[in-house]
Amino acid sequence: MSKIIKIGTRPNKLSLWQANTVAQQLNHFEHETEIVEIETLGDLNLGSPRYELMENDIFTQNIDTALLNGEIDIAVHALKEVSTNLPEGIIQAAVLSRGDYNDVLVLKDNDEFFKNKEATIATESLRCKSQWLYRYPNHKVVGLNGSIEEQLQKLEDSDDWNGVIFAKSDLKRLELLPKKHLKLEWILPAPAQGTVVILARENDTDILEACKELNDKETELCIGIERNFLRTLDTDFSIPVGALAIISKEEELKFKGAIYSNDGSDKTEFAKDVPVNHTTDLGEYAAKFLLERGGRKLMRKEINIDKEILIYSTKALSLTQKNEFNSNIGVQMSDFIKIRFNRLKPSLVKDPLKNVVFTNQNAVESILYNFSSDELNFTNIYCVGRKSKRLIEKNIGKVTHYEKSIEKLKNHLEKNVENQEINIFSGEEDVLNLNKSKVNIIESYRTLQSSIKVDDKFKGILFYSPAGIKSYLLNNTANNKIAFCKGEATSKEAAKSFKDVAFAKLPTVDSLIKTVNNYFK
Repeated sequence: MSKIIKIGTRPNKLSLWQANTVAQQLNHFEHETEIVEIETLGDLNLGSPRYELMENDIFTQNIDTALLNGEIDIAVHALKEVSTNLPEGIIQAAVLSRGDYNDVLVLKDNDEFFKNKEATIATESLRCKSQWLYRYPNHKVVGLNGSIEEQLQKLEDSDDWNGVIFAKSDLKRLELLPKKHLKLEWILPAPAQGTVVILARENDTDILEACKELNDKETELCIGIERNFLRTLDTDFSIPVGALAIISKEEELKFKGAIYSNDGSDKTEFAKDVPVNHTTDLGEYAAKFLLERGGRKLMRKEINIDKEILIYSTKALSLTQKNEFNSNIGVQMSDFIKIRFNRLKPSLVKDPLKNVVFTNQNAVESILYNFSSDELNFTNIYCVGRKSKRLIEKNIGKVTHYEKSIEKLKNHLEKNVENQEINIFSGEEDVLNLNKSKVNIIESYRTLQSSIKVDDKFKGILFYSPAGIKSYLLNNTANNKIAFCKGEATSKEAAKSFKDVAFAKLPTVDSLIKTVNNYFK
């Protein structure tokens, strides 16, 4: 390939080390390269501890955009900072041979403090904080921010800290690993820790072929299992989690994964050794195993990080969504609505259906719960929401058209699908009345109220549906609370009980989070 490969990366020293390493390896295979520095939101000093979050789009978003726009040819990242759900059109092109995956404690003076009952340790990693407190419950763990150099300087300047926890590979790559450090082999690393990944456009065959020469197969296998473990856990939750897969000299793959409570008071673990050729679904299996054996309950524990403002979400938020709140806002959550899929008759899908509508992701999941993909024969599929669209196209077939709200989809159908039979899969709370069409409404799932008592310390409550408000009011009052609402119908329901109602400009969770951030500016 004759073209110069443009490598996109963040402008900090560690990211540039990664990009230069990729460039050198590509140069070895006679490819010309150019490094393009792109600043991201994660490079701005927001004045608060970042806490290592394994799935954190703020460190990749601008670079992903540049990649999709053709401004760069590949993006280079630390894989632990890359979302397990890559943007549409971007794929993992290669992973370099993994570096050291361990964490280390850089000591202020020496390790004599372990003889004392109390000590103070600093870390930007919630995962490390949780594991440290599990082992040393009498110690104090504080957060910190800034570059690695700045964090090392803070340790030097501090009169209170006994040490700071770092990823060993980060220090080694910057040649900053001091002699006074302890290797923390007992701390389970972040999934894919120590791994450099190359992302590329999925249709750029020449670039993919060039990157393929750099890919390390053993690393690809191990980190794939770790990230499948994380992906399965993090669909709806934000939690401290560790995972490690390694291949032994005996050609066995050893995997260990764990979920920790945020305060370090509890954990649940999974460990298994399997032959290397029997690892296909190990990460997913491990995650589901832990979820079924106390993991879900553990993930619901409250985060004990002091925040100026506390809000409560009546629906579980993803890791990325939680990180979108301003640094002074603390979020706790619980699902106030449970979903129960209805049993659907086989006769519903016995014959091909010309027009099918799914009002949300729950409706799609209910169909997949009742029927296999092979049993479904739909000509035109319409849906609400991008997640619904992805789920449909992965398991059922191509989506003809989708919209972000029921109202917009209704308008589209009334303009484009007249005098035809339409089958609508929905829940009892979804209303989609259409003129000039024969509509069959199939109630494919039910929502069940699951209300808990919310402490008075929370200033705002996040609501996502009228049903969520009704569930909340079973055990709580609206007194002195701000109702933040997703969607017009939810806002109208909240106005019946709450004096202070703020609603998102768009019916999306991201827009709702922006509404909260703007309210508390």
